[in-house]
Amino acid sequence: MANIIIVEDNDSIRESVKSYLELENYTVYEFNKSQGVYEALEHKTIDLLILDVMLPDESGFALAKKLRMKKVNIPIIFLTARTAESDKITGFEIGADDYVVKPFSPRELVLRVKALLKRAKQNNNEDKKNLKFKNGAEILSIDIDMHKVNLNDSEIYLTSSEWEILKYLTLNPGTVISREKILGESLDYLYEGSERTVDTHVKNLRAKLGGSPWIETVRNYGYKFTGEKA
Repeated sequence: MANIIIVEDNDSIRESVKSYLELENYTVYEFNKSQGVYEALEHKTIDLLILDVMLPDESGFALAKKLRMKKVNIPIIFLTARTAESDKITGFEIGADDYVVKPFSPRELVLRVKALLKRAKQNNNEDKKNLKFKNGAEILSIDIDMHKVNLNDSEIYLTSSEWEILKYLTLNPGTVISREKILGESLDYLYEGSERTVDTHVKNLRAKLGGSPWIETVRNYGYKFTGEKA
């Protein structure tokens, strides 16, 4: 089963989440601060991270940002008491795959964990497909089996959610797809404030795909992948 790290300084919350995850046969490594997480990631195969935003040594946002800069692309779920939409947007801009507001149901958190891990497993089991698109002088290559994206000759590193959205859009090029369908088909679960969640992931995707308009916004509806097959 999957290996999961939880970083939470509230002992009761951490132990409760750990217990629920272990009931699902996940292996859980627990920390009450960010110290030790980097070393654990270097020495163990970790499939998912659960991070509290407010930690005693550095924020979960700062920890996640450092991990994304190091090309650590495993799914990340933030736990936080912050309810402001701006905080949620910050979390997704950093590269989170989910954002859970306290107080929360440990059972709901386990369901979200299952959804993210299921998507990761499906990625590993899919038949090999190589997609290639052009947009002006730009060439975008997608290897679904190897979970790799290249813009021209440079590899682009995506989060799990960004990967799922890009894959879904490129498997349906030229088709206008609603935000709700992207959420359901790509992200596997319903999420409060879903439209903003999808918008944030697409914004991150666009930044990583460079200046060419690969993804077109269809006002009041959703998005369309505009690259031409090469």
